[in-house]
Amino acid sequence: MELLNPDLEKNITFVHPAYFIISGFIGIPDMKYYYVFLFVVYIVSVLGNTAVMLICLDHKLRTPKYIVVFNLAFADLVGSSALVPKVFDIFLFDHRNIPYNECFTFMFFCYTFLAMQPFNLVALAYDRLIAISFPLHYHVKVTHRFMFSLIASFWLLIISVALIAVALFTNLSFCKSVVINSYFCDYDLVQNLACNDFTLTWIVGCFLSVLILWFPLLFILSCYSYIGYALSKVAAVKERVKAFKTCSSHLTLVAIYFLPVMITLAIPGSIDPNTRLINMSLTSVFPPMLNPIVYVLQTQEIKVSVKKLLKIRKQPRNTVKKVILK
Repeated sequence: MELLNPDLEKNITFVHPAYFIISGFIGIPDMKYYYVFLFVVYIVSVLGNTAVMLICLDHKLRTPKYIVVFNLAFADLVGSSALVPKVFDIFLFDHRNIPYNECFTFMFFCYTFLAMQPFNLVALAYDRLIAISFPLHYHVKVTHRFMFSLIASFWLLIISVALIAVALFTNLSFCKSVVINSYFCDYDLVQNLACNDFTLTWIVGCFLSVLILWFPLLFILSCYSYIGYALSKVAAVKERVKAFKTCSSHLTLVAIYFLPVMITLAIPGSIDPNTRLINMSLTSVFPPMLNPIVYVLQTQEIKVSVKKLLKIRKQPRNTVKKVILK
């Protein structure tokens, strides 16, 4: 006796193609130069974020805040490494056919590290909120243990949600087109290729958008609204400016991450696909490159640490010159 009738067996059979095709930009000549440009941006990003991670290991910077800065640099470094070299390989070396399982692995790593960036900004916003609004409680509320636990919980949440989101694609059938009109395995575009009902993956996709974009943005705006309210009670203008300057690097990072994303979302669907892809690709690679530059230029503690590192490197040379002169 058969456990399942033939009709039911048909209903639970999913069509999984051997590979997907990443189409990328269509009809634009000499795009290889653009991919080389993205790779140059990636190299700058790797060097910058590696430098920030090394600087954060300075014993004078081992405060709760720099745990988040280190994690931000790490997420930017690994996220860029998950995306750009693969894009470089796909388009410059014309390896556009990406195996089924590899496509979803690619998707998982891209979205995991992309999602970690706004959560790092959330942690930094909380740090600034307590430091400015409740300065006497800062060393009690913002401890190394608390910040490690916060960052670890963010990683656990993001990895869990990303795994569930990607795993749901195994319930989709791809019996028509396998061409993805993007530069990577884009969640929305891949689900739109399905020929069976993808309501569940669509709902999870909406939840992901709220989780990694709207929730962090609303939390950060709420923090700075309260900071603004707290600073309005400070009588001395110099004290207000001094306190606000400590937020300048974080606000710059928030603008670098959220403004391009908002512009991408605001672009109508009828716009030229190539223009949208260029905007999306720049949105993916520029924040990881600019974040370390912003922190080095706008954070006084990191400036001091960099100067000390440079002095340490120069001292041995000067010593050698003095010995030669004697």
